[in-house]
Amino acid sequence: MAKLAGRIAVVTGASSGLGRATALELARRGATLVLAARRGDALDDTARRCREAGAPDALTVETDVSIESDVHALAARAVDAFGAIDIWINNAGVTLFAPLEQGPFDDHQRVIETNLFGAMHGARAAIPIFRRQHHGTLINIGSVLSEVGHAFVPAYVISKFGMHGLTEALRVEVADEPDIHVCTMFPFTIDTPHFEVAANLIAQAPRALPPMQSPEKVARAIADTCERPRRVRFVPRSIVLGLALHALTPRTSERLLLDALRKFHISDAPDPIKAGNLYEPQPNEPPRTHGDRPPQLATWKFVVWAAGRFTTIAATSALRRMRRGWSHLTGGSRARQLARPDGVSP
Repeated sequence: MAKLAGRIAVVTGASSGLGRATALELARRGATLVLAARRGDALDDTARRCREAGAPDALTVETDVSIESDVHALAARAVDAFGAIDIWINNAGVTLFAPLEQGPFDDHQRVIETNLFGAMHGARAAIPIFRRQHHGTLINIGSVLSEVGHAFVPAYVISKFGMHGLTEALRVEVADEPDIHVCTMFPFTIDTPHFEVAANLIAQAPRALPPMQSPEKVARAIADTCERPRRVRFVPRSIVLGLALHALTPRTSERLLLDALRKFHISDAPDPIKAGNLYEPQPNEPPRTHGDRPPQLATWKFVVWAAGRFTTIAATSALRRMRRGWSHLTGGSRARQLARPDGVSP
């Protein structure tokens, strides 16, 4: 059954990865699509596949979401072609692998411009249309990194936290419009070309951190949200357990995460220093949904390692606190003894 038949959906970043998978899933559910990205040839391939999958139509618009005029032109093309926009999905994004203190600041800024400003441009283009229609669904593709920090990709984390804030602000702005929905998706690691095409200044190859999930699984969750809007959706839902652990034991969890990232996310394999797709699309990059850098170990092995490492970190931290407390106690006693005129401990 074509549950999204008659709905007009705009998807940014539709040339590859999650955007491409989302477009195909919406097509299977009968949506009419407006696909945006910087690569026209890859967009055309996605559009062709969407029509084959069941989309009544799939319009392509070359768009750089960091340029506001491009995004407003995208919205205008959609309305001119189909008369309305029912769904707008802010998915386009780029990544830079580098500590915050490393590399030109312009590179970090570019991540913010694409991921966060691009989503803001999308909202500024879509929300006025939704207000005129008195209905519409805006979906911001955040990340588990919208809720917890991450080493090696600080600008990406900042941008995703910002998207969460954008969603929260917009919900209040449209609170008087009950049929306008603003939603956020928080996925964990996804098997996309993200790791290969990202800018890289650390000269080591990043790999997916387990448990990795398929873009098709996340795309189904996005399509479900298009059908039945929800404020927040975690994919997989088990993410909330990790976030709860972080809330309860933040310092231990952060140390565990750093160790896991160093050991399993940033591999020993060399990777050339490169700008990736930060400023321009990668030349000769095929339009594909999946990547080729899977996790370095199975999920169950990672869970066993993480449980053991967490226990070690927690025990070491507890022992350090005990020693510090004992040191303060004995130091305080000695200070009181020296403070007495006779030097005798009370």
